[in-house]
Order: sequence, then structure tokens, then C-alpha cells
Amino acid sequence: MRRLEGKAILITGASSGIGRAIAMRFAREGARLMLADVTEQVREGGIPTRQSLDGYECHFIRTDISSEEDAQRAVDAVVSRFGRLDVLVNNAAVGIGTPLHETSLADWNRALATNLTGTFLMSRAAVRQMLRQEFVNDVRGRIVNISSQHGMIACPEDIAYGTSKAGVVYMTRQIAVDYASHGVVCNAVAPGKILTGKTGRAIEPRWLEYSRARTPMSRLGRPEDVASAALFLASDEATYITGENLLVDGGWMAG
Repeated sequence: MRRLEGKAILITGASSGIGRAIAMRFAREGARLMLADVTEQVREGGIPTRQSLDGYECHFIRTDISSEEDAQRAVDAVVSRFGRLDVLVNNAAVGIGTPLHETSLADWNRALATNLTGTFLMSRAAVRQMLRQEFVNDVRGRIVNISSQHGMIACPEDIAYGTSKAGVVYMTRQIAVDYASHGVVCNAVAPGKILTGKTGRAIEPRWLEYSRARTPMSRLGRPEDVASAALFLASDEATYITGENLLVDGGWMAG
């Protein structure tokens, strides 16, 4: 039996990077997928996620998670197609890449609208649905948030991103406590430095050197590392774990 056999799962930010890797892994484990993103274009280049999963039960819905209407529409699409929502993966996020004194209000608002408000809107729509569902193996539904180690320590020269991810870490605990007795499980995965193939600031030599210096393991992370952790938290193996922020950082936060 595959670990997500028949589960109806909604993944935001599924077109690229970590979200794409999660979709690929979940499909191979038997999940029925709804991929939500603002575009199907792969940011790192390559075949769109849905096309790469030809032969699996996989659908795409264009979604701006900072829109209340879009967030609700994405959840409704899952329920309409599959009959329920077993797992929501809140992965979609944007980085700004500026320190406080250089961050415009527009950029600050954009980061929080996607990374924090988007997680709130998607989670609210998901929980409302999950509360109406029957229990399956002691759980009505699961939320897996993709946070960051920078939700717990400073994010150099990106105050908007770090602040928003700190909010996601808090929100994970709040949802977990408020809805544990209702059968909704909520956890997060906190990646360290993950090499997704993205260009620009993410691979500037100074930031790669900084990340390597902070990471005790001999390599930086891969999207598949995060996907494996998300798989565990999305599966029935994680039924009695809730409110956790699972670090996938090569030991970064242990040092």
C-alpha cells in the first residue's frame, strides 16, 4: 500500500521548486492531487508539473492564495472533484530580499499577503471543510505548512520574508491546539538552504557561502529532502504529532 493511497491533497505553489518536488513525491505515493499556483510555468525551467505527472490523478487550478475568493475556490475544487480534502500543503511563498531600510511598504505587503495571509486564508478554508468531514484513522484532515528556519532566527537582509515565516510557525501551533480535539492535525516543515535550481539572489556566492558555513552536513538541501518530510507529516504515520515545526536543515539550527 502506498502511503497516501487515495488521499485528496491540495498543494499551493506546486509549479516550481519545493512544491513541485512535493507533488511528484505525493503522486508516486498514490495521492489524488490538486495543484494550485498563479502559473503552471516552472520557475527553474522544464516541463510543467501536471504534464510531468501524466498518468497520475492530478489537476491544476490557477490560484492567487492572497485572494479570499481564490483560496475558497481551490478548496471547493478539491471537494467537488474528490469528495473531501485530506491534506492541505501550504507551500506558496515569495521572498523580497531587502533589509528593513530598503523595504518598501508595497513589498512588505506583498510578502505578508502571500506568505502569511495566504496561509491563513487557505488554512481557514481547509479547516472549515475538514470540520464537516468524517474521521478516517482518527483524523478529519491535515495541514502541512512549509515554514523556514528563518521563522525562528533572523533572515539576513530579508525582513519581510523572515517575519512572515515566523507567523507561519506560530499559526501552525495555534491551528494545532485549536483543532486537535476536532480531528485536524497541523504541522510544519522548516527547510534550511534548499537548492531548487532557482537563480538570482538564492545562488549569489555570498549567500551560498553563508549557508554552507551554517550547515553542519556536507551538502545543502534538495527539494526532495523537504518532500520526504512533508510526506511523513501528510501520512497516517503522523497521526499523534501536531503543532510541530520539523527542521529539514542539515543541522543548521542545532549548531
